[in-house]
Amino acid sequence: MRDIIRLGLILLLITAVAAAVLAWANDVTMEPIADQVLQANITARQSVLSDASEFEEMPTDTFAGYANVLEVYKGLKDGQVVGYTIKTNPSGYAGPIEVMIGISVDGVIQGVSVGNHSETPGLGAKASEDQFKNQYNDKKAEGQIDVIKAGTPKDNEIISISGATITSRAVTAGVNAAIQLYNEALK
Repeated sequence: MRDIIRLGLILLLITAVAAAVLAWANDVTMEPIADQVLQANITARQSVLSDASEFEEMPTDTFAGYANVLEVYKGLKDGQVVGYTIKTNPSGYAGPIEVMIGISVDGVIQGVSVGNHSETPGLGAKASEDQFKNQYNDKKAEGQIDVIKAGTPKDNEIISISGATITSRAVTAGVNAAIQLYNEALK
């Protein structure tokens, strides 16, 4: 019985030390990780709305009620609004996909950036490659964009990633959510 209590106390001590070390490591890395996420968001905004020199966060009531919309920023250049960046998180094959969309004030998609995701490497992960995401560039933000599997896309269509139609539809759902928000609340 004494051995069981001694072993239990040793195990308690080991787990307490391990928990303290993990808490310390979490505390030390929390701020650098938050800084990296912030910098990644700034870089994504600049990549999808390159005409803007600064960005101003819009209040959450601007996009309250819009599914999958996480944040909206107004893009400014010399104090004038040149467009908006809208971050969405539609559900893909393996979980949420972070999609940043830039729309100019004249209603044209300037760029799409795919951020954090858990999509399958070699398939759904191709959504972050230029060959896929550049298909959205210069499309009018007037109506829904559709996904086709093959052929020549029309003005409101993009071609899906081969073998990753769910991911392609998810990214497009994020873009469509941004288009809807732009037309209903930002235009």
